[in-house]
Amino acid sequence: MTDFSRFSRRRFLLTAGASAAGSILLHGCLGNPPDFGSNTQAQISSPVKLTPEQKPETSKVKLGYIAIIESAPLIIAKEKGFFAKYGMTEVEVSKQANWGSARDNVEIGSAGGGIDGGQWQMPMPYQISEGLITKGNKKIPMYVLAQLNTQGNGIAIANKHLGKNINLKLDGTKSLFDGLKSSGNKFKVAYTFPQANQELWLRYWAAAGGIDPDNDISLLTVPAAQTVANMKTGSMDAFSTGDPWPYRIVAEKIGFVAALTAEIWKNHPEEYLAMRADWVDQHPKATKAILKAIMEAQQWCDNFNNRKELSEILSRRDYFNVPKEVLFDPFMGKYNMGERVIDDKSMAPYYWKDQKGSVSYPYKSHDLWFLTECVRWGFLPKERLANAKTLIDKVNREDLWKQAAKEAGIPDADIPKSTSRGVEEFFDGVKFDPENPEAYLKSLKIKKVKL
Repeated sequence: MTDFSRFSRRRFLLTAGASAAGSILLHGCLGNPPDFGSNTQAQISSPVKLTPEQKPETSKVKLGYIAIIESAPLIIAKEKGFFAKYGMTEVEVSKQANWGSARDNVEIGSAGGGIDGGQWQMPMPYQISEGLITKGNKKIPMYVLAQLNTQGNGIAIANKHLGKNINLKLDGTKSLFDGLKSSGNKFKVAYTFPQANQELWLRYWAAAGGIDPDNDISLLTVPAAQTVANMKTGSMDAFSTGDPWPYRIVAEKIGFVAALTAEIWKNHPEEYLAMRADWVDQHPKATKAILKAIMEAQQWCDNFNNRKELSEILSRRDYFNVPKEVLFDPFMGKYNMGERVIDDKSMAPYYWKDQKGSVSYPYKSHDLWFLTECVRWGFLPKERLANAKTLIDKVNREDLWKQAAKEAGIPDADIPKSTSRGVEEFFDGVKFDPENPEAYLKSLKIKKVKL
């Protein structure tokens, strides 16, 4: 039996299937939050002169992505030539049908027709490393290398629930959910992959409002690209996923957005770059080249003057295949929520630097929060907290991020000195201290873990 005993392999298949030359750009984006008013346009540099110590062992890698805005750094690194700049001239950025497909493809690796790594929800790299969601529970060691973005997620609700006080705070709505439950028609809430980011946002939001996600609502898995169709047919009442899908619901008058995850946890970690450990171990220089390219792409994405072009690139048929208009406004922090409007750039997704500091650096304290939430909901036994640090030290390779950052010419002052971002605070006033995750669990009223 796996620690993730709530899900069998069969259920997973069913649900998941339904650098001085660059330092001018780098220096201009580091040390301060993004300059919203700057008119400086990012320039693509010609390939850097690589020393023998920096020349990649291979120029070829295959990275997977899902068509949500978290994947932007991978796509931009390819489109803007940043991969090629650092010697990675044969990078394939491959769209994955869903998270289950991405998981299956990283299991077999590019040599078997799959992928070497790419974009992941957390804690998927840990689940794969521990063999918790793989075929036959085979362990496929993975390394977390960088965080791709903060924020950029939303919780969308079907229009039939307009005016029922379903918003950021669910206070006073318990009777609504109880009524649906007693009628045999539980409120159906979808996410794109079980026991990962988007389910955890939903669970936190519901539980903060007194709604028990395991008893008061019905949880299901739906691939991101099917969310609009499923909301239209009425087969789900709500879902959590990355932009542009929540905003499309509003734009097509199918539903409204109850909350942005940026409201639930300001500047929260979202998705990550992670790769097979065997690929990284065999290609450490290539790995750092990939990281440097993605860091530069993240800075390009974080320049709000580039976000119109970013929207145009991502909207293309070979990437997201959506109207560019549904991408651009959220990129600028403008959200038509259906029942209200948000126009605040601090609510937009960030890729390089947000109001709390570094976005790209993979803080180990964030990994601990995701694992702690898995313990909260019974996805992992509480004993796992005792050895969480050992597991995180094995999977999280923030050391490679720091090495790549130094080689890229990023000022030392802009490279985090601590693997912890410190105490985190949520919209309901609850705080997570990475030095004491058990105290966090004890403070939560709704949970499955028995302490």
